[in-house]
Amino acid sequence: MGSTLIAGVPSISSGRDENDRAIFERTVRWAADAGLPGKPVGPVMVAFGEHFLGTPYVAHSLEEPGEEHLVINLRGFDCLTLVENCLAFSRCLSSAKTSFDDFRAELTRTRYTGGVIDGYPSRLHYFSDWMADNERKGIVNDITMALGGEEYRKTINFMSAHREKYRQLAGDEVVAHVKAAEERLSEQPLHRVQKEDISSILELLHNGDIIGTVTSMEGMDVSHTGMVIVKNGVARFLHAPLSGGVVTISEGSLAEYVRRNKSMTGIVVARPMEVKADEMPGR
Repeated sequence: MGSTLIAGVPSISSGRDENDRAIFERTVRWAADAGLPGKPVGPVMVAFGEHFLGTPYVAHSLEEPGEEHLVINLRGFDCLTLVENCLAFSRCLSSAKTSFDDFRAELTRTRYTGGVIDGYPSRLHYFSDWMADNERKGIVNDITMALGGEEYRKTINFMSAHREKYRQLAGDEVVAHVKAAEERLSEQPLHRVQKEDISSILELLHNGDIIGTVTSMEGMDVSHTGMVIVKNGVARFLHAPLSGGVVTISEGSLAEYVRRNKSMTGIVVARPMEVKADEMPGR
């Protein structure tokens, strides 16, 4: 599969790109007026999350016709694209690289294996892969075990077992690549803070910590994502909920949110890392 990323510069996503460019530019101006440049990545992520409160949830927001390419949609989010966009905005501000091309490059780096678009399988489809790859790239730090998490094992095969749900899985070659990733995840231990233990770690969570909710759903590792926002001393959940919803903040704590969802068995936690000095302009 030929790569559509050359020297770190992703291809333009679609004809809607100019609309999202305008939203991007307005958002960067808002962030500058709000005094966000130079602040830590985590709190800035939360500020962007609050800025996008009320934005519609859009299912399958990355699924566009044609070959795999970078999709930017700032008009609506699914649960992971909300996290990815807030993270990309925050890292761009932290590194003082705030052009639309900088944003596209940061989003590509976060969303794809090794930061390179090389067909549909190169997108980080399973959140366990997303966390591990972004930890290798120095973008996040998986702190699940440091918070008292446990190891567990599970067969991960939801995509290949339900290939009819994915247009891109019509071809056997693509399915084989996806299966290889699933087998790798199934062979290694996964991590989670169990549901009943979340309340005891709330005070250890920071603004902007990225949360994945571990699921009992067969073949899946994580069913939903969002970020921590600390309100009045309580760690709550800022997320884009399921279809028909909008970006919102949980009424109660993160622990209460997970407890209300029977299929959720725990959480994983990735803490966003600060941008390194060699990623700053002129380095």
